[in-house]
Amino acid sequence: MIVSTVKENISWKQLISFFLPLGLSATLVTLSHVIINSTLARADNSEMVIASYALPLSLLGLTEKPVVLLRQACSALVRDRISFRAMAAVSSYVFACIILLGLIICYTPVGEWVFLYFFGVERELLETTLSVYRILMYVSIFSGLRCLFHGIIIFNMRTKWLTIGMCVRILAMYLLSLYFITTDNVSSGRVGAIIFLVGMVIEAIVAIWEGSSLLRKVIPEKAPGHPIETKKQIFSFYKPLLYSSVIAVVIGPAINAILGKTTHIHLAISSFAIAGSLTQLVLSFFSYIHQIVLNFYRKDAHNVFRFILLLSFIPGTLIAILAYTALGPWFMTHVMGVNNELMHASLRAMRIFMIMTIVFPWLDYMNGIIMLRGQTKIMVFSQSANAITTILTLFISIVFVPDWNGMIGALAQSVGMLAELVVVVYVLKRTAEDQQPSIFSKNL
Repeated sequence: MIVSTVKENISWKQLISFFLPLGLSATLVTLSHVIINSTLARADNSEMVIASYALPLSLLGLTEKPVVLLRQACSALVRDRISFRAMAAVSSYVFACIILLGLIICYTPVGEWVFLYFFGVERELLETTLSVYRILMYVSIFSGLRCLFHGIIIFNMRTKWLTIGMCVRILAMYLLSLYFITTDNVSSGRVGAIIFLVGMVIEAIVAIWEGSSLLRKVIPEKAPGHPIETKKQIFSFYKPLLYSSVIAVVIGPAINAILGKTTHIHLAISSFAIAGSLTQLVLSFFSYIHQIVLNFYRKDAHNVFRFILLLSFIPGTLIAILAYTALGPWFMTHVMGVNNELMHASLRAMRIFMIMTIVFPWLDYMNGIIMLRGQTKIMVFSQSANAITTILTLFISIVFVPDWNGMIGALAQSVGMLAELVVVVYVLKRTAEDQQPSIFSKNL
């Protein structure tokens, strides 16, 4: 089982100083994409250039999921150099698979099929789109290296380095963006891919530098009582996380497909996208709640719960301010440039998304407990419940209330996440930790 941790009183100052840099780094990711999109918008044929970048980026979002999970796995499992070497070996397998998949997509007819028929790229844009992905495919590798060492940095309470790395990344991306703009070289989506890759390489270098320093100076060769030693133990924790992320992939396409059958298709898709992007911007700051659980729950569960309870009210309050006060219409009209009809449709969708903002912090909290116990198989079932509930809600809504437009997507996504939380809470209540085989047990 998991090695017991000495109980101690954790202050709110400790929790805030740990969590705040994580939240800031997650929120700053959005700014990096703003830099790229604003750069590509300077191109002569900006719509085609942005499209040739956006579609390969959406594919990158799918292939990057496995490497992002390395952060959680490393933070939960690595306590000494022996466990890190096992983690690094598993990571190398993941990187090799991603490179192989990327090469297949870039240099075989598979890539042509994926972009032409799955993403619906026009044939005249195919070669440009593939050339962009030939650069973006390497982003996953450096993202994975970054996440691997982030796990070490987070467990050792050096979370400020995540914010530092992100700030350096954004500065480098901004300077490179200025170079392309001032030299009038913004001519294709490859510019966006180059900016993104350079930024990710720099962030990875910062993470590797700090993480390697911790490995040399702080982390012992063998931590007393820590049972993680083999790749098999790492895989048994990591694979359920991977399977659950694969299941989650179906949710986005399913929502977009159903929104295409609403009363006002373009209004539905646009309003859902705007409301969803603002909601995700708010939630991104709270996407590291599970790390609070992983690093502090066994030391002081009571204060961790109280801290999460306070955090849980913030995202819903922020979205409520946007959705029910004059700030939301002002922001959408003057900052985002949204017209009146789309603004009202987006506000209606955002009010539905409030369900998700209430659920999300507690789901991430519960998932942290799952990872702490090493019972990640639960997440496969909970994510399946999410996907099934989302799809059922979509079909029911499109039959009975097709004029809800973007609200259908918001409702389906919110109810799906609520179903995921219900399954997690139910299984955790029924599953006593001391009765379950654990990843932290040597005899796997």
